[in-house]
Amino acid sequence: MAEVPRIIDLYHGDSVTSFDAARTAGLQAVIHKATTGASGRDNKYAERRSAALKSGLLWGAYHWGTAAPVVQQIDNFLQFADPDKRTLVALDFERTRGNQMSIEQAAAFLKGIADKLGRKAVIYGGSLLKESLGNSKNEFFGSHRLWLAQYGDTPTPHKSWQDYWLWQYTDGGRNGPGPKKVPGVVGNTKGQIDCDQYRMPFAQLKAEWAS
Repeated sequence: MAEVPRIIDLYHGDSVTSFDAARTAGLQAVIHKATTGASGRDNKYAERRSAALKSGLLWGAYHWGTAAPVVQQIDNFLQFADPDKRTLVALDFERTRGNQMSIEQAAAFLKGIADKLGRKAVIYGGSLLKESLGNSKNEFFGSHRLWLAQYGDTPTPHKSWQDYWLWQYTDGGRNGPGPKKVPGVVGNTKGQIDCDQYRMPFAQLKAEWAS
């Protein structure tokens, strides 16, 4: 059996034909875009959540942060993503030209999620997160699990973290190492899928997933 990534992250622009086939091939979890900013909502989220859970996959929801008021973003995410105790929740902190979430807004979003859910969201980020945190160790951000975006063979987290929790190692194109393909998941129009690495056994992933 060909090697496949254990975790992938998706949005409405990715084509999925069979989560059953993906699970059989070795996929273990999906993190799907739920919302963007104060009002954006991914129209594939709900149906794919149901299908993925039915196939036995772990499910996660992420919010793409923007410059919109944080309270409105939190409300949009929680209302639409509707996370239960099994759902991983994550903030996607990346470059959004003309509508950029600040690092202060990111902190406010994370705090708001923790206040609402009683657990901390995962923070997704790469170069922007590193630049925004600067040269100092940030204990607040470091207390959240890091989903590191870095396409290359040597992932390097910001000094606020001793290590990453998840590593998005490729966008499925030329960038980053393999594996890059999953049976049942076509990906974007170029046939590419964002793939993520978790280094510990599945039992630990399952235990940590929505903690």
